[in-house]
Amino acid sequence: MISNDGPVSAQRTSGGVRLGLIEGDGIGPEIVDATRRVVDEALSVVSADPVRWVPLPLGHKAIAEHGVPVPDFTLDQLEELPGWVMGPHDSASYPAQVRGKAPGAIIRKRFDLFANIRPARAFRGVRAVTPGMDLVIVRENSEGLYGDRNMYAGAGEFMPTPDVAMSVGVVTRTACERIAHMACRLAKDRRKRVTVVHKANVLTLTTGLFLNVCREVAQHYPDVAVDDEHVDAMAAHLVRRGDTFDVVVTENLFGDILSDLAGELSGSLGLAASLNCSENRAMAQAAHGAAPDIAGHNRANPTALMLSAAMLLRWLAEHGHGASLGLAAKRIEHSISETFAAGVATADLGGRASTSEFTERVLAQLRRL
Repeated sequence: MISNDGPVSAQRTSGGVRLGLIEGDGIGPEIVDATRRVVDEALSVVSADPVRWVPLPLGHKAIAEHGVPVPDFTLDQLEELPGWVMGPHDSASYPAQVRGKAPGAIIRKRFDLFANIRPARAFRGVRAVTPGMDLVIVRENSEGLYGDRNMYAGAGEFMPTPDVAMSVGVVTRTACERIAHMACRLAKDRRKRVTVVHKANVLTLTTGLFLNVCREVAQHYPDVAVDDEHVDAMAAHLVRRGDTFDVVVTENLFGDILSDLAGELSGSLGLAASLNCSENRAMAQAAHGAAPDIAGHNRANPTALMLSAAMLLRWLAEHGHGASLGLAAKRIEHSISETFAAGVATADLGGRASTSEFTERVLAQLRRL
């Protein structure tokens, strides 16, 4: 990961790192609370200083208290923090008068969270289409065809007439270089292979630039093998032999689609962890949505957010906030793995455990290690 001495370096104190805690909407309060408990216990087990959580409003709760889904107060507080755990949001259900950009998009753009790291790993005890899958998709998060984040002002998607809709795809050398470096660094700590996904045979200039820059950056990592695939072929390869890939780097839209596909192939989107990060901040946010239909019923699967929080702890350790945070991350991942191996899972994975029951089993595994 990239590190620098940004404005949040003052958070590196002996009293424990300060992290934001954002419940969000739908099942958010349930899975965020479960995740907080697991992080707190993991840190206690490795004798690390506890996190100093900073609860912040967002979504329906923020609308009720502040009149908008993403209050300036929340953004100002995040400015002072190195990272945060964010529950899912349900922006489609917000009142029309405050329904604009999704909260996640606002936060990603405000803090330049240019990298979206999405692992897809199969767990023993969880039925998977590809039982041996263990890959990481590194998704460029700041431009591409996503109209909510590829312009300085306004949106990259627009309608010049009521009958014509257009979208501008933005690809810059700077964005390609920094995401390629991140992918290669991740690969060095894994199985030393990067696959660049593009569509340069059709989108010759835009994804062609992405491919060429990734190849240029890869020359700085001689111990990392680099190949490339067209995005349509890559979708087929993931289904056919998803267990043969290591680190996959691609642009925004392709990464969004392929990471959901890989998540399902490895077991479920309920396992799909995600870390959005910049050079000096990181946001743990599960890849799945708010699932309002099961909110409050103690049925939600907290695994993806727990694994996302473990990614955040590891990122913090790599950025100078204490090696013990990395140890806690390993404990969380191992405890979740052992819980699944023991046959304990929530209903979306074919199990019978409630949210709270699954969380208690993970906590028990943490204490047992």
